[in-house]
Amino acid sequence: MSKKSPDHAHEPPEDVEYPSTLCITSKPFEDHKESALNRAERWEQGEEVPHVVNFQDASRLQRILTPRRLELVRSLMDAPADSIRDLADRLDRDIRQVHDDVQTLAEYRIVHFREEGGAKQPYVPYDTVKIEVELTRSLGDSSESPASA
Repeated sequence: MSKKSPDHAHEPPEDVEYPSTLCITSKPFEDHKESALNRAERWEQGEEVPHVVNFQDASRLQRILTPRRLELVRSLMDAPADSIRDLADRLDRDIRQVHDDVQTLAEYRIVHFREEGGAKQPYVPYDTVKIEVELTRSLGDSSESPASA
């Protein structure tokens, strides 16, 4: 394992490249698939494209991206943490809850880890995180909107 100088303590591991933007979306599968194919084509042409995490269900996105988890993401965007305990202290939260939140966000590849001296150091490698939620009328919903009544 290579040693890093203190100057690089807040950077992602050297062997991993991340785009500057993470887009968290809530789109139906077909729309997300089309968007992913478009991004792959643009990436092959040398364009930087965002990393995208898609939730097909807007309510699931809302359950995962709670206000406390968004606060955690913002804190890690400002500065990586030396450990989950360090992050819990920074956020003034219980370490078990922060650990669970970090693990959940890591499952969705929003939070990443660097291993340093046996400690898991959580970080968010993106400069920008965009959240896009698309709500559409259910098929077969023939009720009129209140504006047209």
